[in-house]
Amino acid sequence: MKLGKYKDNDVELCRTTNGRVSSETAEALLEQQIPFTKSSKRIPFYRREEYQGADTIWVISINPRRYGQARRVIDSMDRVYRERLVLSNY
Repeated sequence: MKLGKYKDNDVELCRTTNGRVSSETAEALLEQQIPFTKSSKRIPFYRREEYQGADTIWVISINPRRYGQARRVIDSMDRVYRERLVLSNY
């Protein structure tokens, strides 16, 4: 979901190879009414070993103005989910 005129300026918030974690993260952001974009990328067969065999990576991007608020939402998530996210250092 993208809102406003700044949609092309989105920055990566986090990424994960776990579909459930990406869904939980998206749900947490929605609950706090933080707009985001969730996309998936296929991992090439020859690189899957680097990702413990995963074939897809999910990327969540947000408007840079909402980055701090979104990071607080992630920080408040259950540790089990947080540990499976790779956070960007925007």
